[in-house]
Amino acid sequence: MNKSSKRPPAGLPDKDTLLAFLREAGSAEKTDIARHFGLKGGDRRALREMIRELEEEGKLGKRGRKGFAEAGALPPVGVADVIERDGDGELYVRLVEASADAPRAILMPDKGKPGPAPGLGDRLLVKFQRGGEGWEARLIKKLDVGTNRVLGVIRKSARETRVEPVDRRSKDVLLVPQAQSGDLRDGDLVLAAIEKGEQRYGPKRGKILEHIGKEDDPRAASLIAIHAHGVPTGFSEAVEREAEDQALPTLKGREDLREVPFITIDPADARDHDDAVYAARDEDPKNEGGWIVWVAIADVAAYVRPGTQLDREARDKGNSTYFPDRVEPMLPEVLSNGLCSLKEGENRACMAVRMVFDRNGRKTGHRFVRGLMRSHAKLSYEQAQAAIDGQPDDATGPIMETILYPLWNAYHTMLKGRLKRSPLQIESAERRIRMAPDGGIASIEKRTSLEAHRLIEEMMIQANVCAAETLEQKKTPLIYRVHDAPSQEKIFNLADFLSTIGKPWNKGEPGTTKRFNKLLDETRDGEHADVVNEVVLRTQMQAIYSPENVGHFGLNLDRYAHFTSPIRRYSDLIVHRGLIRALGLGKDGLTDREIAELPAIAEGVTMTERRSMAAERDAMDRYIAAFLEDRVGATFTGRITGVTRFGLFVRLEDTGADGLVPVSTLGSEYFTHDDRAHALVGERSGKRFTLGRMVEVKLVEATPVTGGLVFEMLSEPEPRDPNAPAPRYGIRGRGGDGPPMRGKNRLGGPKPRNGSRPSGGLKGVRKGKRR
Repeated sequence: MNKSSKRPPAGLPDKDTLLAFLREAGSAEKTDIARHFGLKGGDRRALREMIRELEEEGKLGKRGRKGFAEAGALPPVGVADVIERDGDGELYVRLVEASADAPRAILMPDKGKPGPAPGLGDRLLVKFQRGGEGWEARLIKKLDVGTNRVLGVIRKSARETRVEPVDRRSKDVLLVPQAQSGDLRDGDLVLAAIEKGEQRYGPKRGKILEHIGKEDDPRAASLIAIHAHGVPTGFSEAVEREAEDQALPTLKGREDLREVPFITIDPADARDHDDAVYAARDEDPKNEGGWIVWVAIADVAAYVRPGTQLDREARDKGNSTYFPDRVEPMLPEVLSNGLCSLKEGENRACMAVRMVFDRNGRKTGHRFVRGLMRSHAKLSYEQAQAAIDGQPDDATGPIMETILYPLWNAYHTMLKGRLKRSPLQIESAERRIRMAPDGGIASIEKRTSLEAHRLIEEMMIQANVCAAETLEQKKTPLIYRVHDAPSQEKIFNLADFLSTIGKPWNKGEPGTTKRFNKLLDETRDGEHADVVNEVVLRTQMQAIYSPENVGHFGLNLDRYAHFTSPIRRYSDLIVHRGLIRALGLGKDGLTDREIAELPAIAEGVTMTERRSMAAERDAMDRYIAAFLEDRVGATFTGRITGVTRFGLFVRLEDTGADGLVPVSTLGSEYFTHDDRAHALVGERSGKRFTLGRMVEVKLVEATPVTGGLVFEMLSEPEPRDPNAPAPRYGIRGRGGDGPPMRGKNRLGGPKPRNGSRPSGGLKGVRKGKRR
């Protein structure tokens, strides 16, 4: 008889009783459980053993630092973060102190709650309950810090001055007192506070806290996004002084790498260069056909040391945030564009890894060094690619044989290993906004994916793997970049959708990267290529930082840590410090205090990354809306990228702009949301608008200050699916009662504010920064 099947000692609850108690309590610590059952002495030791057995059996999970809860259960009431919006516009929350096995819950609409609707990143107090298809969360109240503040635009009339919020979810229009409105002008961007006090009628009163700029300022989109998402700006005087008080690097404690002909390959407009590469054939006769690949990364840890004010502000920022017209850097410019930037011809401190690959692209070894290097050339992606394609220039011509050809040959060898590993091959089109000299928008264009991009990305990925492997080998704690496998729920939803287009997927079949890639390859040249790519993308989980390793599903790697961008990511700086500590490379390595704080650091940098992504996305939306403002009434070709109960999201082909076609404008009949087929279906005709379909739309509204676009559908719906059941409801006019949709308003409740849209799943990657 095994231990888990033994009868518990007298005085202890049995396992079912213990689980029933935790189910009712939500969660409890060991001391609380012992106190509830009146356990002492040996019974407490037996309780600890029972809890350990239940954990091993997968029936019990951690909750917070010391608590326990039934595996897969949620408490009756809890604090949760809005973590995701799916392709159908539904919001999902996760308990703040959730264990790895804690489920997410769908946020159910509640029209009775006043104020703006919750959105991504909001922290809520919610009531959890089991629903028919999983856990549901109902809002009790929002807990956001700073919810009494409104970022808005001044609107003046002869009688009053108001602040209209730029957040399209907010309904807080504020009335500004006359005493404050004298110096304000119509169109001013301001930050205002909602005045406290009971007010039963009319708009709320507001107090101006800060004048930010003008609504028509070409930079307004970035300014609004920065303030709306709370992106930290600038640096304190103490930090600026600390950054300036740094010495040039020397060879003391470093390996001399200045004769290794490293080069940097970056975007043409890059101002900082945190990685450099070099490759050469391996002369070891035992590794015939193999390659030596060097990746050198700026040694930021030499300048940003633990416990300094510079370190504290870098941790608060978490990462750099990139906008079309500016960057809000993690580090002051004297470092990010100076001592920590691997500039051509200048000595720079670096952390470098020397990797060895065999002829089949398998990494056979690596070692890290703390070195002094000097970049031999600064190239753009386009410049390097043109040289390889037979069009060298004055900079690339002299280094073709010695540097560029070896780099490309090494990459093609590494590519064999990558193809065997079979990372996820989702295609994601990125757009780039080109700014005009006057601050306006010159153009919006697709980013071209070059082999030069993929070369740098693969070399950075391999360097990141080496960092994780070394720290694990040295038993040094670290922050992993983890990307969990898709949940069973997401796989089931994918299988349901694929059945509607005749692509079988067994629901019991695991969702491996090879299986996903097989699906993408099978549909790549067919009519469903784009929609399958979109749905597979939405099936994926979101990558996060964590001191606990679950691997990186998308890259199909067992261990992965961000090491290659310490100028712009605090997570990478922590990994650098870990390597310094593990390998005895200096006194500025990871501290014991930082090791104890790794869970909090990982959670913090995950939050700041998502904050930056949301701000960057919002700024992009506003810039695109400004670009299209004078084209209201024009017709565009686009693709349906989102289907919700309140309408269709359409992405324009030429600009990548996303906008909404409200369901109320689709025609003379009711359209219901078929979430399984990702379609809006006419109740009486059965005609459909489906995800991925190309359509013609007319732009009817563009609002730059909110980034909202509203379209009118010009294309006719597709014919009724012949395999679908006949419509259950007869012909009715627009005012008739409609069928229920599992407790939801079948028209999606009130019409959303213009331009609201779901977030975009996995974003494109700038040199591997967010993989």
